[in-house]
Amino acid sequence: MQKLQVEKVIIPEQFKESENYKKFLGIVKERKIKVHTVEAGQKINIEKDIYFDILWPNSEKVISENVINNNSLVCKIVYKNFSCIFTGDIEKVAEQAILQGYKNTNKLKATILKVAHHGSKTSSTEEFLKAVKPKIAIIGVGKNNTFGHPNKDVLKRIEEGSKIYRTDLNGEITIRINKKGKMWIDRMIN
Repeated sequence: MQKLQVEKVIIPEQFKESENYKKFLGIVKERKIKVHTVEAGQKINIEKDIYFDILWPNSEKVISENVINNNSLVCKIVYKNFSCIFTGDIEKVAEQAILQGYKNTNKLKATILKVAHHGSKTSSTEEFLKAVKPKIAIIGVGKNNTFGHPNKDVLKRIEEGSKIYRTDLNGEITIRINKKGKMWIDRMIN
């Protein structure tokens, strides 16, 4: 937000204060950026045929375990036959709550999954991956990170049904979709 022109920010309700959140609020106030607070069940229309379904968090089911990560914003962008789920830093406990909230629906099925928590072993459970059924999984992860992300077992689970792109190996990843809904992926290898 300090380097980009930002008109509006969409965030979930914050259930715990942090230094980063205080810094965020300072930038928002200083730059007069509009903040839209959302939660599960809401829909945000971007333009004709493009919208976000807010899947998580749910203020009636706040997860107290690792409160910042597990109440991350999880949303699904939909455009014609294309959809992508963004999972933030949720862990298994949040995945289970989301699965419970959308059981017996196809709401979680998506073309692309932005893998939770950099491919950490705490996320991307078999049950969650079966519900999403992504053709493509994107993992945002730093090269040679000290956390050992992404986890080998997580990669193995994802590889069973999805093609994986990783920022540490593939560089910046751009997803493009034309007006007919055809998709392609560009990689900017560092």
